[in-house]
Amino acid sequence: MVEIFVLLAIVILVIFIFSKYVIVIRQQECIIVERLGKFHAVLNSGLNVLIPFVDQSRTILWSRNGMITNVDRIDLREVVIDIPAQQVITKDNVGINVDAIIYVQITDVKRAAYEIQALPIAVAQLTQTTLRSLVGEMDLDHTLSSRDVINSRLKIVLDEATDKWGLKVNRVELKNVTPPPEVQNAMEKQMQAERERRANVLTAEGSKQSQILNAEGEKRARIEHSEGEKQEKINQALGDQEATVARALGQAKAIESVAAAQAKSIQLIKDAFGGPEVAANYLVAMEYLKRFGEMTQKNTDKVFIPYEATAVLSSLGSIGDIMKKVTGDENLKLPKNK
Repeated sequence: MVEIFVLLAIVILVIFIFSKYVIVIRQQECIIVERLGKFHAVLNSGLNVLIPFVDQSRTILWSRNGMITNVDRIDLREVVIDIPAQQVITKDNVGINVDAIIYVQITDVKRAAYEIQALPIAVAQLTQTTLRSLVGEMDLDHTLSSRDVINSRLKIVLDEATDKWGLKVNRVELKNVTPPPEVQNAMEKQMQAERERRANVLTAEGSKQSQILNAEGEKRARIEHSEGEKQEKINQALGDQEATVARALGQAKAIESVAAAQAKSIQLIKDAFGGPEVAANYLVAMEYLKRFGEMTQKNTDKVFIPYEATAVLSSLGSIGDIMKKVTGDENLKLPKNK
């Protein structure tokens, strides 16, 4: 009976030792081993055997299945840590509630276990304090519109601070930035006022553009009308000018024709009389006779003849003698002076 209990105890001890000191570690996990209380090694994935009662696994506070708890098998994958919401005062003294999430990954298991106590809590606290510092440098509007700036600056600060802890901060995201209710109401009123202002501006711009187009249309119509009147006047002036030029050319042509005829007649008279002085006397006498005939046709009792006309009339006799010689007509008679 005793032998049975001893054998049973040995079997239980073997099973205990086998289950506790013969370890199969899955991929992307590791275990920290301490030998007699001192760091010994980091066991990676695969089959690993420990010395019973000498080697012990070290537990640390880390995330498992989304929960922060003490684990001996450390997950080396990227882990999401939720940063609780906190109230932050902006540069313009507005209190807002801000929460975030960070994506971290252990790169050095030994430093993560021995350089910091409660690594996830330390990271969360560092994130909250850094958030307060960054948001405190911005006003409310800038905070609401600059999430990417906050995320990038927060990641740089956290990555530098957690490097000595063997931790890598891969990404930081602000989840919610919630102003107080009264600030939200004021922002809604501001947005409503801004929309109304934009609507009024668009209406005013439309009215302005319409008036400008109407004024430009009227201006264009007046310009076209004045251009038409101007062109009409120019055409009329050109027509009048052309008519005047035509009349002047006609008169010049007539004068030229008369002058040519007179020149021809003078040349004929000159050739007939044989001298320019006789021809000139003839022409003057003929003109006086023409004018004298016009004067005698008037219904008057008396006719006054200028004294200078007697000299011209006295030369008619000599002109008549010349014409008789030229024509050969001895019976040619000139009017007598009365």
